[in-house]
Amino acid sequence: MPRASVEDSGRPLPELDEAASRPAPLVLEHPVLKALLGAWALAACSAAETAAVEEHLGECGSCADEALRLRGAVGLLHPVEPLDLDPGLRTRVLTGSFGRRPPRIPVPGWATPYDAETARLDALLQDIGDAEWHAPVRLRWFDGRAPTSRRTTVAGVIAHLLTVDGLVATALGLDDPLTGETADKAANPAARTEAYWRASYFPPTRSIRAPWREQSHTIVRTVSFTGTTTGKRAVSYGDFELPLHDAMLDRAFECWVHAEDIADAVDYPYEPPAPRSLNRMIDLAARMLPAVLAERRRHGLAAPAEGRHLVPAGDPGRSLRLEIEGHGGGEWLIPLDSPGAVGSAEREVAHIALDGVEFCHLAAGHVSPEDAAAGQLGDREAIRDVLFATASLSRM
Repeated sequence: MPRASVEDSGRPLPELDEAASRPAPLVLEHPVLKALLGAWALAACSAAETAAVEEHLGECGSCADEALRLRGAVGLLHPVEPLDLDPGLRTRVLTGSFGRRPPRIPVPGWATPYDAETARLDALLQDIGDAEWHAPVRLRWFDGRAPTSRRTTVAGVIAHLLTVDGLVATALGLDDPLTGETADKAANPAARTEAYWRASYFPPTRSIRAPWREQSHTIVRTVSFTGTTTGKRAVSYGDFELPLHDAMLDRAFECWVHAEDIADAVDYPYEPPAPRSLNRMIDLAARMLPAVLAERRRHGLAAPAEGRHLVPAGDPGRSLRLEIEGHGGGEWLIPLDSPGAVGSAEREVAHIALDGVEFCHLAAGHVSPEDAAAGQLGDREAIRDVLFATASLSRM
């Protein structure tokens, strides 16, 4: 049927002559066609030239062999790129932007690791599908004597972070994810998590991401607006307290560790924190070790201080040199016999060397004290006590 034209007020146009509209094929001599093979392999020929070359290749065996060789060479020069983005691209872009984009209201230095680690975890959660929120995850820690664990899901891990971060939120005067008697009775992280899980009518799903994300953003905004003095507030963990600036480091550490748990469960690439953040996390653990050693000694889980004089607070005492290697590393002198003592190089009795990430995995209860690949020198009893005390820093 003749075609209608809007420009011609709907009057039909004459039928096209398809044969007449088709361009006449090029007729080229063999030497010319052979010279075009390189351009053809690079897809640089015109449509007419391409048609002429390809028709010729069906008739000339030597040119066909040469064309195949040239196409193979072009493939080596220009390997095919996958359409999928590098899974680690998002993390690298986020890391770079955090280092280059000056915020209008700066985040205090002691809150920067928490800000970075929650953002990295949120990027991971953005990338996973609905089904992966139900992937099984096993939370692992060291109960002071042996490794232990608790089974949950990816969504359950985020619920755990939400409820424990709630300790920081309440210290800042913000809303607690737990309410009423549940919040009053659940003082420590494990009790809070179990209470939240029990109070849920259904197992947590991806919907848990929104309240966790909003709470973490609100915490960062609050400490940014209130300034540096806020860091001196105490955050209660039930059995002990931490200054807010240390509690924020603790929460950054837990966020990274559990992000790794989630990444392992969904087969997602995940890198350790930036070296400066990692160094601060290691420093917090090193500062907490003397008190943990003393607590283990009170429960008969560490060598007693019999035959040794307890060192008065502020005085130098027997010490272990903790050497952390790799990014975020450094050296710390850990007083062994009294939490109030000062580490002393002159009274050093032992030396441990550990990779930074492995030390953090030990402190998270993901590596047992016996399996920690530590370089060890000196008092074997002191070395064992410090390795077990490091693992005892972990909790659910």
